[in-house]
Amino acid sequence: MNTRTAVITGANTGLGLECARSLLAADPSWHVVFAVRDGGRGAEAVARTASPDRCTILPLDLASLTSVRAFTDMLRAAGLPPLHAIVCNAGLQVVSGTAKTADGVEMTFGVNHLGHFALVQGLLDELARPARIVVVSSATHDPAKFTGMPAPKYTGAAELAHPADVTDPAEGRRRYTTSKLCNLLFTYELDRRLGHGGQGVTVNGFDPGLMPGSGLARDYPPMQRLAWRYLLPALRVLPGIHSTRTSGRNLAALANDARFDGVSGEYFDGLRPIRSSADSYDRDKTLDLWETSERLLTRATK
Repeated sequence: MNTRTAVITGANTGLGLECARSLLAADPSWHVVFAVRDGGRGAEAVARTASPDRCTILPLDLASLTSVRAFTDMLRAAGLPPLHAIVCNAGLQVVSGTAKTADGVEMTFGVNHLGHFALVQGLLDELARPARIVVVSSATHDPAKFTGMPAPKYTGAAELAHPADVTDPAEGRRRYTTSKLCNLLFTYELDRRLGHGGQGVTVNGFDPGLMPGSGLARDYPPMQRLAWRYLLPALRVLPGIHSTRTSGRNLAALANDARFDGVSGEYFDGLRPIRSSADSYDRDKTLDLWETSERLLTRATK
């Protein structure tokens, strides 16, 4: 019997789909909302689960704050079991120039951070306690890790939201790593504001590892896309490289397993809590990101 609802963004493919499948398989009490841009692809994904009757597809475009607000309204009206988990999973990486969201915000920052910030803010009052929020970050946020990606450059959230145009693909990748730093700044500040789990809601960050075959390379040049799709899967024996199935199972565990009851404000490499980058604990950056994000949401409603 369905008694709990989990919202998973980007659940139609890759990590999000594997998380949904694992959550449904792990516990029959879960009903999973596939928060996806494309309803057709969402329906195909639901059909690939073992329990399509315990799934609901609701449209969500994180590149539009209007869409985020509409999603929260639809969820409230859907008559589903109480909301007990939000998994902020969807993400993208734009390397072919500067793209913008419907609200005029740089696309990588807008989708990976601001859209999820708006979603969580809109759903906090809907959460039934105890509840869990899991935010997918990445080891690429940490310049001390040798990921092959440019180090993040947090120059201020206002500049991240409205940067100068660039054409260098390396700067596009840097915007991605910086957005993953923002994910953790958001995670830790939300945890603080919710009393480190004291209000019945836990908040944790998650590094899924490098996952060949995920959609993050879709804006890469053709040869790099081919390598991402066909060469990297052969390297899964190396540390830090995982299948989407393995990472999806770990992500579902953070949203569901009893061993994580009450655990909050942590950053997990798989299922192992580790320290994140030095910058991710910087209070000045944290407050700048939070306050700027609130201003961006306010402007979007006017």
